[in-house]
Amino acid sequence: MNGVGVPLVTPFDEDGDVDETALRELVAWVETRGVDFLVPCGSNSEVELLTADERARVVELVAAETDLPVLAGTGSPGRRETLLATEDAADAGADAALVVTPFYYDHSQAALEEYYREVADAAPLPIYLYSVPAYTGVALEPETVGRLASHPNVAGMKDSSGDVASFIQTKRATADADFELMVGSGSVFAQALDVGAAGGVLALANVAPEAASDVYETHATDPAAARERNAGLVGLNEAVTSEFGIPGLKWAMRERGAPAGRVRSPHQPPDEEAKAAIAALLDEL
Repeated sequence: MNGVGVPLVTPFDEDGDVDETALRELVAWVETRGVDFLVPCGSNSEVELLTADERARVVELVAAETDLPVLAGTGSPGRRETLLATEDAADAGADAALVVTPFYYDHSQAALEEYYREVADAAPLPIYLYSVPAYTGVALEPETVGRLASHPNVAGMKDSSGDVASFIQTKRATADADFELMVGSGSVFAQALDVGAAGGVLALANVAPEAASDVYETHATDPAAARERNAGLVGLNEAVTSEFGIPGLKWAMRERGAPAGRVRSPHQPPDEEAKAAIAALLDEL
């Protein structure tokens, strides 16, 4: 799980069902544009709007369609459901599991640490921690991650906090472990690479996989140029994440010819003002 990972959107048809043909086509669309691994059933997949059977089927389709590594989202609020989803993902052909911090109820850092140890002990796949406080209301603290990094079945982490200072602290806390720390915000991708990120799992890579891959590849030889190219993507990244969300992301993808499909209710298509704002950013791209 190094380089650019794409948290694949899930295409839905007019009836709100998973469009399996479009999903297969989407895998090919991003793969030929330079991404390094695929992440089905993540936040941008509208995963919390999928049934358990649909999640397993989406992972199965993606794994069957690609030769790239597959990091499947399997996290839920409770350990039992998370482990069932992780077993389903293993059976479906995933290479590792991305496990979001438990949400809905409040948990201490000590409780989160114990939860991840229990999941990692029992899981049939390597586990990647997933901290996304914008959705869950809780962030994994660097000290907690540092202790978990020593677990033999905890392979890494996606940090979607967007907090570069915390990312640096987490990198330091895990420096002695075999641990892949990845950033989840396309706006600070190059800065995360500056401090040793293994790569990024970026919503941006759904709509601009070539640009995200270019930042990663350029950084290997010219970090300053990579930072400049990344800076030019911040507006688009913010538009398809925090500003207009998944409806905006899917609309932008369709404008670029990607088979993104429709959103699932309660999501609604973007309004005309949002479309105009996104279109202007796509023109710049």
